[in-house]
Amino acid sequence: MKTVAFHTLGCKLNYSETSTLSRMLETDGFVKKDFEEEADVYVINTCSVTENADKECRQIVRRIQRRAPEAMVVITGCYAQLKPKEIAEIEGVDLVLGAAEKFNLARHLQDLTKGNQDKVHACEIEEVSGFHSSYSINDRTRTFLKVQDGCDYNCSFCTIPLARGHSRSDSITGVLANVQELARTGTKEIVLTGINLGDFGKGTDGGKKREESFYELVQALDEVDGIERFRISSIEPNLLTDEVIEFVAQSKKFMPHFHIPLQSGSNTILGAMRRRYRRELYADRVAKIKTLMPHCCIGVDVIVGFPGEGETEFKETFDFLHDIDVSYLHVFTYSERANTLAIDMKPVVPVHIRQERNKVLRNLSYQKMQYFSSLHTGQTRKVLFESAEKNGMMDGYTDNYIKVQTHFRNEWVNQLIDWKL
Repeated sequence: MKTVAFHTLGCKLNYSETSTLSRMLETDGFVKKDFEEEADVYVINTCSVTENADKECRQIVRRIQRRAPEAMVVITGCYAQLKPKEIAEIEGVDLVLGAAEKFNLARHLQDLTKGNQDKVHACEIEEVSGFHSSYSINDRTRTFLKVQDGCDYNCSFCTIPLARGHSRSDSITGVLANVQELARTGTKEIVLTGINLGDFGKGTDGGKKREESFYELVQALDEVDGIERFRISSIEPNLLTDEVIEFVAQSKKFMPHFHIPLQSGSNTILGAMRRRYRRELYADRVAKIKTLMPHCCIGVDVIVGFPGEGETEFKETFDFLHDIDVSYLHVFTYSERANTLAIDMKPVVPVHIRQERNKVLRNLSYQKMQYFSSLHTGQTRKVLFESAEKNGMMDGYTDNYIKVQTHFRNEWVNQLIDWKL
């Protein structure tokens, strides 16, 4: 029996896909090993949002070479779709699977031999049209369920449409089937994930075009027995409708927690980024949420150092984020990506200034989360504790995403506990 080990770079969507690939190989007779152990096959599911993800992939391959020089190394994911030939030239890589071939991993491994010359299996991204549902299980307490893939937006900094293809979705019926299966495994919380989650609904059934909506999906999920919590992972502000916000506000199962990408608080930069909204719409969405759910946690994605971001534009972003009622920030430092419009934009922000701005906003994020948490001191909220034990401690999250840490108690794993903050 062959052994296989997986490593995931990037987003929650990648984690859900890696978990599904792992189950597929286990069904095919492979034995799963920890990535730090010696295995016959190593699979790296890559991201390519930043240059660091590319470098990290190369470093991991070198580590595998030192640990298990005879092992097969397979690269899949976004980096594999964007730069398959470049990856195939990395010493030690035996197989590169693009977006259309990722879920055919088991079949490819049947014929794979070390030093195989036919390494690359990737097609043009326009040819990728199918949707393959996936979810994580047994890897984390919270399950990440992929309901949508691809993106029809063309933001000037982003390679994801080139790596993932057009927007397409599972059907509501398909999502419900997966959720019911997860409920049978004892899953307590499901995080809905996608590349452009709010665009859920595009797809085909038997060759016929299917049109459903994200609002219809959340309505259907709220009626499922056996799942205690749902979270919406990340949703574009222009797709976060009043009806979705109002539904979450009265839902017993959807948590008061939104993650809404902003990217910049400057309308000038948002225009250059080719985003489909301006800061005024973003502020309106936050105000709507907070009016209905003052206790709601709101996370923000923001990019610093985009071409043309001078001191004035960065101050606009800082002031906007400082004043608006959000809870934490995910701060990304802009990095140039081939085949994007932004790569030719001027003026270029020096790297050291990008890094300084990243630190400024990460500090602001810390202050925001401390303040948001302090508003709930003394309250009792339900915490779902996770399975991982770290130095005798365990972590959990409230409904509104405040992190709680306490001494590890096995009987609390995957349980909802009333906790006084």
